[in-house]
Amino acid sequence: MLPRRKREEEEDDDGKDGKGIDLGPQVSLKDQMEKDKDDESLRRWKEQLLGSVDVNCVGETLEPEVNILSLSIISPGRPDVVLPLPVAPNSKGVWFTLKEGSHYRLKFTFSVSNNIVSGLRYTNTVWKTGVKVDRTKEMLGTFGPQLESYTYETPEETTPSGIFARGSYAARTKFIDDDGKCYLEMNYSFDIRREWPPIS
Repeated sequence: MLPRRKREEEEDDDGKDGKGIDLGPQVSLKDQMEKDKDDESLRRWKEQLLGSVDVNCVGETLEPEVNILSLSIISPGRPDVVLPLPVAPNSKGVWFTLKEGSHYRLKFTFSVSNNIVSGLRYTNTVWKTGVKVDRTKEMLGTFGPQLESYTYETPEETTPSGIFARGSYAARTKFIDDDGKCYLEMNYSFDIRREWPPIS
């Protein structure tokens, strides 16, 4: 969501890393539970992933459904910045403002239903004055459907600082799975300033 010191490998805009891994056909959750019944380690892994999901209630849906419920920026000594979703299309305003050189984490809350989502990841591209200045990718993991929402926090990062770091940025964030399915795509702008904005 922000320029980050740690960079990840470049990837295509559709979220695929260009390696062309064939994941095979998708099957319903019920069919997945029936497969490999005799493999003890696979059975235990599925039970751990799915927890107390009632497979009979999930049905025969092949596609997982992932809803991003909230995005927050957590910075020590500051109230959490909870970002409103969904972002208004073609929004021209600044979504949030951060202080230069500040430590922060991103927190995502999301729900998964219908089927297992494999390799859910967050990707982010940032531009300043039309020049790409950062591209990051964070693997969130593989998640089974459940009634409770999931929460994921990224490792702590530091916003850039200095006269060239301050100013306005444009960014595009996506949440994508291993099949290249995009569950949320947002275009927005944010500022990095010398000081935090006043707490309202």
